[in-house]
Amino acid sequence: MTNPLSGSEDIPIDFLQYAQTKGHENIYYKLDSTTGLVAIIAIHSTRLGPALGGCRYTEYSSNRAAIYDALRLSRSMTSKAALAQLPHGGGKSVIIKSRTPQDRQALFESFGRFVNELNGKYITAVDSGTTLEDMEAIGHQTRYVASLPSQGEPSPFAALGVFRGIEAAVQFKLQRDSLTDVHVAVQGIGKVGHVLVQSLLEAGAKVSISDINGQFIEQYRTQWPVTVVPHNQIYQLECDVFAPCALGNVLNTKTIPQLNCQIVAGAANNQLGHDSDGLLLHQRNILYAPDYVINAGGLMYASGRYFNKPDAQITQKTRAIYEVLLEIFDRAQQQDAPTNFIANQLANEKIAQQS
Repeated sequence: MTNPLSGSEDIPIDFLQYAQTKGHENIYYKLDSTTGLVAIIAIHSTRLGPALGGCRYTEYSSNRAAIYDALRLSRSMTSKAALAQLPHGGGKSVIIKSRTPQDRQALFESFGRFVNELNGKYITAVDSGTTLEDMEAIGHQTRYVASLPSQGEPSPFAALGVFRGIEAAVQFKLQRDSLTDVHVAVQGIGKVGHVLVQSLLEAGAKVSISDINGQFIEQYRTQWPVTVVPHNQIYQLECDVFAPCALGNVLNTKTIPQLNCQIVAGAANNQLGHDSDGLLLHQRNILYAPDYVINAGGLMYASGRYFNKPDAQITQKTRAIYEVLLEIFDRAQQQDAPTNFIANQLANEKIAQQS
């Protein structure tokens, strides 16, 4: 899969200045020549509790791109945890995937030792490119890990949150209480996208799907009553809802003018290339469900499992994403402001209230 930070994106050179400007507390970097581990842990905030955020394992165009990814993602995790009213701050880790074969278990055990060195400041979890088995390897070396195999797969909860978010956006923008015949274009059929599509079809939605892996996506033609769209045509597709569920940086000055939808609501992290791209969506009268709000179900699950909360309680909290988004949409309408700006305001209010 192509990394979202490859190419000529505007990645800052002075990371210390960037981190200071965005309010980060710490950046940790680890090299292990024995296993080939090259990893970064970015902690944005621990004001509300230990930083919680997933571990990515993917190729990057440069070390600079990997650090930037960790910094951006950790910042959004602080806001995500605050709006979800979880006792956590924001953190994120990335392991730079080598182009040469690696001993995966040894690699993740080494990363587990890295996490353990931080003495609970950061709790890791499954993310793009990592598996529950990877979390188990990490767990051999530290207790500061969520998403263990014994705790189950988080993707159904992440998908539930996105589904509820789409329902909220459709109710607010289209004034429809049902997803029957609502056309949703889903970009990226990974673990979350797969469950989301099933839920949408069960709700009576019309679904189009796209994935960068053309051979992989073709199998769904016979499995589901969906329309398969080439990945380079998904932005122009006329639909009600565009649901980005792959990697980030998909909403930018190149793609936003191509959109032919009324709503953007999906599972991907860091969907906006820059915060200012939320204004472009607002100016086009496209309702945007801020990514770190709508996709918070996975974090709610990880936190709930870490603290041994029952599934019913985690499900109830995940379903409440609907009400949080309606509050953001309503404020944005009243203030004539982009929804991502309003979400940031609301998150800052929550942090101030809980600190």
